[in-house]
Amino acid sequence: MDNGISIQKQQALTKLTDGYEAFLYDCDGTLADNMQAHKDSYVKVAALHGLTLDAAIIDEFAGLPTVLVVEEINKRYGTDFVPLEFATEKSRLFIEEYIEHTKPIDFVVNHLKEHAGKVKIGVVSGGSRRTVQKTLTVLGILDLVEILVCAGETENGKPYPDPFLKAAADLGVRPDQCIVFEDGDAGVQAATAAGMKWVRIDKVTAEESL
Repeated sequence: MDNGISIQKQQALTKLTDGYEAFLYDCDGTLADNMQAHKDSYVKVAALHGLTLDAAIIDEFAGLPTVLVVEEINKRYGTDFVPLEFATEKSRLFIEEYIEHTKPIDFVVNHLKEHAGKVKIGVVSGGSRRTVQKTLTVLGILDLVEILVCAGETENGKPYPDPFLKAAADLGVRPDQCIVFEDGDAGVQAATAAGMKWVRIDKVTAEESL
């Protein structure tokens, strides 16, 4: 992305999010420009088990915990993958082959950096804690994040409100004083159900900074 446009998008994001006590960011596709790497990991694991997987299904269910995406793959393809086993294999492959090359979505990462220490910062992800921590480390922002809520740490994941409500409780902030940054429908549904405002970072335009 052109640096000027990235700065304008960051300014737009700041305008949209002024006045909240806590910022809750999704990780993959929101802070980290790694969705293609995640899709490649799903496709490669599926291929190892004899399935030619259309990566579009990963976009379709973006934001869901991996085990739930695998359940959707089973429904779509009539396969019998064990979700937890597939998720573990996919996570291992992603960490081994892709994670060190993770790039930031600059205007979102810079927005987080700009507000760290001024508002409370959380990351709420459908990924495993190990993967999310490593991703945030590669991006150089792990120490700026006060709390993480990751896959399997609440009774229900996105699109249910549980992960965002846990993040708010852990930060000691009312849900209506939190704003969520997302790139997928499941995350938006979860934020709405939690009573939180949200921003789709993939819909932010430079013109909104004017």
